[in-house]
Amino acid sequence: MTTNDVLRNLTEYNIWANWRVLKSFDRIEGDLPDYAQLMFSHVLNAQAIWIARITGTKSPVTVLQRHTLHELHQLHEQTSAKLAEIYDQADDAELNRTIEYTNTQGKAYSTKVQDILTHAINHATYHRGQVARELRLAGHEPINSDYVTYVRIRYGQDLEI
Repeated sequence: MTTNDVLRNLTEYNIWANWRVLKSFDRIEGDLPDYAQLMFSHVLNAQAIWIARITGTKSPVTVLQRHTLHELHQLHEQTSAKLAEIYDQADDAELNRTIEYTNTQGKAYSTKVQDILTHAINHATYHRGQVARELRLAGHEPINSDYVTYVRIRYGQDLEI
């Protein structure tokens, strides 16, 4: 498997894992645990911000903007697949293109597109773990969003969805 295959798998995994978190939120009666909602909002906000940086557009969200469940579904639809699309449409020159941007604290950086995509997925995985912890602390069973679970399901070794 090449590095490109790994990144393609990770972008597809990210769509699946974010969808799983949303499905677990859908099953919660009443209000979502506050910090879980904030952290998953942050996951999707960060995706939107990175997409805006890559595409040279203005982000529609801020880094810690909180969203309703309905808005989370919409933002997932707008951003998770877009990261995979950016990857799928990129050639080597695009993946190695350096993006100049200013972070949320006003510090200037430059980062390659492939590193941004890898970061966005890794960042989401980290915060999905925080969401799972918060759900458990609030008495809810968190969903399994592990990469290996995704691979098992993808290749028919596990029928859990």
